[in-house]
Amino acid sequence: MMFRLGIPLGIILLWASLAVLGQFLPLSPNSIELSKILLPGNAQEWLGFDDLGRPIFDRLIVGARTSFFVAFSVVTVSLIVGSLLGTISAYVGGWTDLAFVRVIDIFLAFPGILLAIALAGVMGPGIDNVVIALSIVGWVGYARLARAQVLSVKERDHVHAAVAIGTRPIRIMMRHLLPLISAPLIVEASFGIAGVVIGEAGLSFLGLGVQAPEASWGSMIRDGTRYMLVAPHMVIAPGLALMFVVLAINLLGDWLRDWLDVKGHGRRE
Repeated sequence: MMFRLGIPLGIILLWASLAVLGQFLPLSPNSIELSKILLPGNAQEWLGFDDLGRPIFDRLIVGARTSFFVAFSVVTVSLIVGSLLGTISAYVGGWTDLAFVRVIDIFLAFPGILLAIALAGVMGPGIDNVVIALSIVGWVGYARLARAQVLSVKERDHVHAAVAIGTRPIRIMMRHLLPLISAPLIVEASFGIAGVVIGEAGLSFLGLGVQAPEASWGSMIRDGTRYMLVAPHMVIAPGLALMFVVLAINLLGDWLRDWLDVKGHGRRE
């Protein structure tokens, strides 16, 4: 169990540490040296240089900060907005809930990444617009999950007792419903981080994310595709970073799902 959790957790902590502390490191991600264009890794620069002679290692750390900021911004906004809307819709019920379900169905009718591409294309490139586009797409999943969970718990005795003594609806939702549905929402958020990391990389790969000279793993992979035969390290480094981070997040999400599964946890014991 420790091996299963330790490696993914270590990768995520390394990703977060580079994202938060990378700005204090002596990096030069935008330093151009024409004499080092497309050079592979060496003792001084482990990952080599890109098509402009910039150090890939430095740009990889800056890309970690970009993906970390976008992932946690989008997941935080989507989780809060989606959970609140889904909880309110399920608790109020009636035509409000019916209209809310139709809105969710409309959003789900479009593939998420295509809708994000369309929104980012309309608003223009930039990291702020990427966060907005992915948040507009991402809140739906949390809203649907919160609504389904609230529908299953709002008929419990303690909720009826709170209604009977005149507790305000907002207090019932915040104190008696949201704590009960927090576990599946946390698991959904853990997997959502991986999805947003891939989404940000995809938008940057298409030129709709962060713009030059800022670095993103997606834009680094895009730049490297033109030199795959002569300088494959331009694609391998950001590609492996993206793969390991997403894999680690998914493995941690699997562990969280098993750990928060009370019945399953009891059986294992």
